Amino acid sequence: MVVDHVEIAEESNLHTERKYQKDAKIGEGTYAVVYRGRRISDGRKVAVKKIKMGQFKDGLDLTAIREVKYLQELRHPNIIELIDVFSHRTNLNLVLEFLNSDLEQVIKNKSLLFMPADIKSWMLMMLRGLDHCHRHFILHRDMKPNNLLLTEQGVLKIADFGLARDWGDPNKCMTSQVVTRWYRSPELLFGAKEYSYAVDIWAVGCIFAELMLRTPYVAGDSDMDQLTKIFHALGTPTEADWPGLTSLPDYIQFKPFPKVPLHQYFTAAGRDAIDLLEKMLVFDPNQRWTTDECLGHSYFRNMPLPTEPHKLPKNDPDSY
Repeated sequence: MVVDHVEIAEESNLHTERKYQKDAKIGEGTYAVVYRGRRISDGRKVAVKKIKMGQFKDGLDLTAIREVKYLQELRHPNIIELIDVFSHRTNLNLVLEFLNSDLEQVIKNKSLLFMPADIKSWMLMMLRGLDHCHRHFILHRDMKPNNLLLTEQGVLKIADFGLARDWGDPNKCMTSQVVTRWYRSPELLFGAKEYSYAVDIWAVGCIFAELMLRTPYVAGDSDMDQLTKIFHALGTPTEADWPGLTSLPDYIQFKPFPKVPLHQYFTAAGRDAIDLLEKMLVFDPNQRWTTDECLGHSYFRNMPLPTEPHKLPKNDPDSY
């Protein structure tokens, strides 16, 4: 991948300390530590993601470069804001807006009651943010509930662009080892090296199902188990359903499961919600709906109208 125009300012340690105060470590991975902090000039809460550049052979992790590049390009109310970027010694620091909850936490909090209008609101914000990515020719490639952060005012924002990439050349080979397994589309599970925005739509469909069920829709413990669970839920596809299926790199024949109407699983869902879900979970990626088509679906216009973000169910911020 050619990374162009990534703005990283050299800052002194003194300047950094003057601008941001780190208050507490809130997460740590192999290559990065995340701190909760605030901007000293106005007290704004921030998250400082400190990436340890010295651990990489070429000096800097590609995922860090991607995250900076795409967040600088993508400014949208439903995408996390990158406030600042600076390097200091062997660390690259990303200053992001601080959001203390995510959709996974809300789904798992059984004390919160969801209404259909609440799910509609989260879906609308999610698709608007993703539509902005796709209009800028960017695949997110890791849509899942804990990458969908929530502000104190209830606004949903897409985060974590470490796996994102440009989609400028449709014939350019890409890795199929993207998207967390439970949200990974069948073409990726069958090893597709050429794929499109449809992989993000499949993931959003799985999140939609999870919001309605309050549990992951298809949760396999291996790639083969994931495919089995998908086919058990949606029926086993054939070459007639999905032209090109049998020529995918890792294709193997599966036991034929019958197609079960989705309303049998989603008994409380309205007809328009089921119809939208079906459009997202189409096996043939060329027939899977785009973000634009999904946003134009009657589901979003029909009653009940989407809940206003500040009225959505939310976790108690004091519990973090």
